[in-house]
Amino acid sequence: MEITTRPLTPTRWPDLEAVFEGKGCSVARGCWCMYYRRSGAHDVPKGMTRAESNRNAFKAVVKAGPPPGLIAYAGGTPVGWVTLGPREVFRKLARSPVMKPVDDKPVWSIVCFVVPAPYRGQGVASALLEAAVEYARKRGARLVEAYPMDRDRKVQDDWMWHGALSMYERAGFIEVTRRKPQRPIVRRAVAPVRRKRAAYAGP
Repeated sequence: MEITTRPLTPTRWPDLEAVFEGKGCSVARGCWCMYYRRSGAHDVPKGMTRAESNRNAFKAVVKAGPPPGLIAYAGGTPVGWVTLGPREVFRKLARSPVMKPVDDKPVWSIVCFVVPAPYRGQGVASALLEAAVEYARKRGARLVEAYPMDRDRKVQDDWMWHGALSMYERAGFIEVTRRKPQRPIVRRAVAPVRRKRAAYAGP
């Protein structure tokens, strides 16, 4: 498939919903990319399910901006999603024994991918990964960090939202630490965006 990516803005919210409502995305429909944005449990408003509460909270994140991730499209069809941002916006990472900070260097974190079952195995996540690195670079990132699965056995694809280590290695990421056998932390250094110099106008 020929994949294009676009930042998630409020006008593209229906496209995100289309991805999350896809086959094999039940985990995403429960989390709505809010799990790592909170440091702990949260109260669910009366009369609302946890999934509905998460959906409303993430919609507010999107409305407030900046875009919290990218949507992948094949033609005009939304086929995938990746969430990323400066590490500090994902407050649960600081408490995670597996994903806690490696050092005090500022990094952008790529936290999860969502690709509906019909579009898996066709390069969607890889395209999103490259687009995410470039998106972070253009916004000032110098290091991009991720928390993939290094699977030595078959893991159900629905639970591979962090992405596979092999995908990151192909994209130039390097392992920097591993606190659990199947959970490395990987990083990729990115070059700063070159600013065009103003043309000399003469004396």
